[in-house]
Amino acid sequence: MTPVTSVVVGAVLAVLYVVSRNRDRRLLRNGVLLVGAAWFLVTGVLGLLAPVVPGLGLLVLLLVVLAPAAVLVLAGFAIVNGVQVIRAEGLSLATSLSLLAGVALLVLPVVGLLLVLARDPWSLGAAAVLFFLCSYAGVVFVAFLVYSVVYGRTDFQGRPAALVVLGSRIIDGRVPPLLASRLDRALELYRAQAATGPAPLLIPTGGKGDDETRSEGAAMAEYLLVHGADPDDVRPEVQARNTRENLVLSAAVQAAAGRPGPALAVTNNYHVLRTAVLARELGSDTQVVGAPTARYYVPSAFLREFVAVVVEHKRLHLLLVLPLVALTVVGITAVSLGA
Repeated sequence: MTPVTSVVVGAVLAVLYVVSRNRDRRLLRNGVLLVGAAWFLVTGVLGLLAPVVPGLGLLVLLLVVLAPAAVLVLAGFAIVNGVQVIRAEGLSLATSLSLLAGVALLVLPVVGLLLVLARDPWSLGAAAVLFFLCSYAGVVFVAFLVYSVVYGRTDFQGRPAALVVLGSRIIDGRVPPLLASRLDRALELYRAQAATGPAPLLIPTGGKGDDETRSEGAAMAEYLLVHGADPDDVRPEVQARNTRENLVLSAAVQAAAGRPGPALAVTNNYHVLRTAVLARELGSDTQVVGAPTARYYVPSAFLREFVAVVVEHKRLHLLLVLPLVALTVVGITAVSLGA
């Protein structure tokens, strides 16, 4: 692809991104369009400038050569972060994702190289499939991560009739720091709106887990009241077991309270995009804002959200991946039979 063609493709993708985002900023494809536009525009512009800017081509080549080193640095960071999360949060699949990602970044290139060195058709085919799957996962993750940040930094326009605070695990019946950050963000929005007009309804939502002494919604409601919320504006929801039920059951609470109007969900920044996508799939007009999260927890949390999004849309990803894998297998079989 020539630099001019790359710039044109990037510009088209940028226009499609703006159109799609204006239609509904909760669409996952917005992230794919944004990252694609940035990639083609940057590579195209660099291609146009390289012949006229001394040293630019060499700099780009140097960056490409250093890419493996960047992967090693990223792998080391992920492993260190994974160990930190496990020490702080305990060992589980969710807390191990960063560590597992770091190990995968170290192991998979070695596996791919060994397959290539084997030089038989099936090994080369397996290497091609491995490269494609890793590339696909990397592109999808970057699109998810970039758009999560972009969506999370977009200000909510308008005055919500209700603030839905999504629950998370409570400890010894009390609100831990992670959940407190959501409640504090909701209180910030609540006070700002109350200062200029009618206050929104506060709906803390979350049921009682097997390892919890009371419902998350009840503990969160108590926190809101202690920190100055008007009791008339607090309506806890105490049955929800997941994000989907948080959104569905809180809508029922809002309707029962007789406070119709748009809702704004509050969660942590890593959870914003998945919540927004789910709200759209439920047919709700709810938008989502994020609260700060402890830095050490962010990489693992984003990986967990990414895995959850992929699982929730597994049919789409299989539809995109399986045809190429099948074609690779067919090609290898044909080569093997011809040999």
